[in-house]
Amino acid sequence: MSAAVPELKQISRVEAMRLGPGWSHSCHAMLYAANPGQLFGRIPMRFSVLMQMRFDGLLGFPGGFVDRRFWSLEDGLNRVLGLGLGCLRLTEADYLSSHLTEGPHRVVAHLYARQLTLEQLHAVEISAVHSRDHGLEVLGLVRVPLYTQKDRVGGFPNFLSNAFTSTAKYQLLFALKVLNMMPEEKLAEALAAATEKQKKALEKLLPSSS
Repeated sequence: MSAAVPELKQISRVEAMRLGPGWSHSCHAMLYAANPGQLFGRIPMRFSVLMQMRFDGLLGFPGGFVDRRFWSLEDGLNRVLGLGLGCLRLTEADYLSSHLTEGPHRVVAHLYARQLTLEQLHAVEISAVHSRDHGLEVLGLVRVPLYTQKDRVGGFPNFLSNAFTSTAKYQLLFALKVLNMMPEEKLAEALAAATEKQKKALEKLLPSSS
């Protein structure tokens, strides 16, 4: 049996807004679209989800930190999205969740999600190439492969083997579950396969103890 999908501590938006000045707020957006296409004519794509490669080599969702002294969550998010995507504005209706992050920094991570048409998603990809931060803080958008190939590693498990920002992988798994884009058992299987792949890769790098 696969292990449960790990989650961060979730709090409500109201609770998040009551947190004191010692907390930082990060806001990110998951943009996705139903995709009827088939890879190689036989593997259903199901959905296309956008993430981005950052300047530090980590994968994450478009967005960033919002200074609550000057911006509402949505205004701050849209300001950052304008720099990295250039063509989209989200509203409170797109709010999905808030989670408290682990570690020494007191950060509450807010996630927004909006379903687009596949054509609208492609338009975002084109616009992002011409945004101010493209090639600087943002190195490009990528689509998450939400399928697993016959070897049980290709596709989503391989994608989960990448390096993510502190909350991005948790947020991706959470959103795919609560938006009914992938069953939790399939998420857990993909995560287990990714973890096993990383373990084997590490073992190859380490010298034998014998």
